[in-house]
Amino acid sequence: MTSPARSARLATVGETRDLVQRGERSATEICEAALARIDALDPHLHAFTTIARDRARERARTIDQDPARRSGALAGVPVSIKDNLCTRGLSTTASSRMLEGFVPPYDATVVARLEAAGAVIVGKTNCDEFAMGSSTENSAFGPTRNPWAADRVPGGSSGGSAAAVAAGLTPLSLGSDTGGSIRQPAAHCGVVGLKPTYGRVSRYGLLAYASSLDQVGPLTRTSADAALALSVIAGHDTADATSASDPVPDYEAGLTGDLRGVRIGVPVRLLERGVDDEVTGAMDRAIEVLVARGARRVEIDLPYAASAIPVYYLIATAEASSNLARYDGVRYGFRAAPDSDRDDLRTMYARTRARGFGSEVKRRIMLGTYVLSAGYYDAYYLKAQRVRTLIRRDYDAAFVEADVIVMPTSPTPPFRLGECTSDPLQMYLTDVFTVTANLAGLPALSTPCGFSAAGLPIGLQITGRLFDEAAVLRVGDAHERDTDWWTRQPTDPPGTEERRN
Repeated sequence: MTSPARSARLATVGETRDLVQRGERSATEICEAALARIDALDPHLHAFTTIARDRARERARTIDQDPARRSGALAGVPVSIKDNLCTRGLSTTASSRMLEGFVPPYDATVVARLEAAGAVIVGKTNCDEFAMGSSTENSAFGPTRNPWAADRVPGGSSGGSAAAVAAGLTPLSLGSDTGGSIRQPAAHCGVVGLKPTYGRVSRYGLLAYASSLDQVGPLTRTSADAALALSVIAGHDTADATSASDPVPDYEAGLTGDLRGVRIGVPVRLLERGVDDEVTGAMDRAIEVLVARGARRVEIDLPYAASAIPVYYLIATAEASSNLARYDGVRYGFRAAPDSDRDDLRTMYARTRARGFGSEVKRRIMLGTYVLSAGYYDAYYLKAQRVRTLIRRDYDAAFVEADVIVMPTSPTPPFRLGECTSDPLQMYLTDVFTVTANLAGLPALSTPCGFSAAGLPIGLQITGRLFDEAAVLRVGDAHERDTDWWTRQPTDPPGTEERRN
């Protein structure tokens, strides 16, 4: 699974949409091809938790029969949705036994906007349980494998979405990003992943992990596709009180390839330790590409970024403890069977949560409950919020000197399945470069910037000012114009061609 290229490049979101709009291919043909590819490859990858064949086929037929729908911005584009976003009539589990069999009566706002633009939803993707993890190994339904190497993780928590795009199962997938859960798997799978500014995209219908950090965003093959997808899902939503009313610009129009005058900030001190040499080399070469396009490299400092991991895991777990209290076995979802007629309500709560949640979710709930408890709130949670403010100020100061800030998305290429599961702290440290954007609420994009000697993808992270997704997309697109990393695709597993035929 480590071949760096395939002869026939998979179509992008824009190319797929154009084929439908011009009448060169029907939405039904494209839908059937996507479902066939999922049937052939997903038994090996396990990128999906649910495949929505009937819904997808009916949707594709509707588009083919209605000229108005064929003019949509995403007409006929197969899309996969992370399994923590609500989909009406389609199972939504957050990859947890606690919600096994739960079918929402409504669509998340982003799902409704995708379908209004003509997208065809083909299924739900695997993730770390309740989006808590960095490897998609915490799913109650088993791990997803990296399309580039079956023994490696795809990243997390949106690993199923990243693997689906990398393997060509869908050209667009939606994920959620609380501390890097779109960008890190995008880097590990060699695709593009965008976390928008907090509030740019509605969170209505997203199963909450940490409400002040969560954001929905796209995973695609190119920054241009990410710009197209963001144009569809962004914008104010009255159903989400945290949704911003800022106008949504034309992101595609800003992709000029011209970086003259753009200042690229590099946090040199932050990168001095703990970064794999191959990752550092790939980042340096990517910066050279940007400079050749007219950008200027400047050194900046983010002194409090070194404290981001403990700050993140205090704030995120505290919010998770509160958000996940609703899963009690009473209102919806899993309920543990009683052991005797004498079981009381407290016993039912305890048994349901013990059996319904996995070990990582329970670990984070317990940590969050502890830091919010009497006597520890000021020492941990309140102090973490104060340092969060200092991290925001670091970025404010850095953006005086720079227009965007670049660093590796992950300090290492994708690690082996099982390599970090016995050491939670080691797993948490893989998010060292991604959590700051969530703590500060900033937009950040990961784009492919190279491969390790073992043929494993490496990602470059580009962070911008609040609500300046246009800048990070512009830089990502410019880099892709002068490199071919985004065109490289993993080789299909042996035997999948026969199964598909």
